[in-house]
Amino acid sequence: MGRLGWGGHFGELAGRLDGAFGTDGAFAHDRLRFVDFVDDVEELLEEVARRERGDEEAADGFEEYVLRHYGG
Repeated sequence: MGRLGWGGHFGELAGRLDGAFGTDGAFAHDRLRFVDFVDDVEELLEEVARRERGDEEAADGFEEYVLRHYGG
C-alpha cells in the first residue's frame, strides 16, 4: 500500500498490510495471522467509508463474511 501512495492516508495500518504478502503475492502466514489481517482490512475499509460516505457502517460485515468464507 505504501508503494501505491496510500501510506500517507492510512498511517501505520498501511505499513502493517504491506507485510502481509510475500514477493510472490501469497499471504505470509508466517508473519501475520489471517484473522488479524482481515481485522486490519476491515479497519481500513471503515476508514475509507467514513471518509467517502461519512459512515463506517458501509464496511460492516466484511470481517465476518471473509472469515466465514475463507477462514477455514
